[in-house]
Amino acid sequence: MIIGYNTNGLSNHIAKDGLELLAKTGYKSVAITIDHGWLSPRDPAADIQVQQFKHFFQQHQISNVIETGARFLLNPESKHSPTLLDPDPNQSQKRIDFIKYCIDVGVELDSDCVSIWSGIKPQGLSFDAAMDRLVKNLETVLRYAESREIDIGFEPEPGMLIDTTGRYERLTHLLDSPRMKMTLDIGHLFCLSEIPIANYIEKWADRIVNVHIEDMKSGVHEHLKFGDGQIHFPPVIESLNRCGYKGGLHVELSRHSHDAANVVRQSYDFLNPIIQDLLENDKPL
Repeated sequence: MIIGYNTNGLSNHIAKDGLELLAKTGYKSVAITIDHGWLSPRDPAADIQVQQFKHFFQQHQISNVIETGARFLLNPESKHSPTLLDPDPNQSQKRIDFIKYCIDVGVELDSDCVSIWSGIKPQGLSFDAAMDRLVKNLETVLRYAESREIDIGFEPEPGMLIDTTGRYERLTHLLDSPRMKMTLDIGHLFCLSEIPIANYIEKWADRIVNVHIEDMKSGVHEHLKFGDGQIHFPPVIESLNRCGYKGGLHVELSRHSHDAANVVRQSYDFLNPIIQDLLENDKPL
């Protein structure tokens, strides 16, 4: 597996400086959260920036995934809005169109996947009705992903309609697409008591195309620096290795952008020795 970093933790850096910081530190994968200044579809120079990213990744031999979780990119007045669950079809279409844009960027950058989530269930809508709406819109997304030959990493997110891997499993029973994969967030598993974490990694090994990693406390959805939470990480890394995961292990600390220059290095220095220990003990990554 490859140590990576999510650019939502670099929101106070211009893209060029942020990418150079990651490369200099040693990261070999980047989870690109498309946002203001980071390949935004609202930027008239986005096509040029895509080519700049492509050249940078090739030059430094860095892999990437595309993330779609920008807070206020599509609606400056409502966080993460609109979603695939929006009551207004015109609004949910904005999310679909954005994901399609992200898919196109991902194809150009040879990304491992495009990562998405469900959104929060609208008030007054039953769970089953929300699932029906999600499935309908996801089918559109997945057809496009299939046509562009790129995987969708669907992420269970605390507080959203699909919050646990159990609900993700229910969703997979309603969809039939070889491109429907999983973005697995280690902290989310711990937060929602889906433990032992290794068991869930092993269960979903065939679908995992993207991993988010950070520390967290049980029952509290707050992304923390390593050592500030309660997760014991060596067994997690060992499980991913045992299952043959080769993709990015992306540190996700979006609320630490103010201290990114330090947190980027601290996170790498935490994860790298764990992985090196696996190598030294003849457990190939």
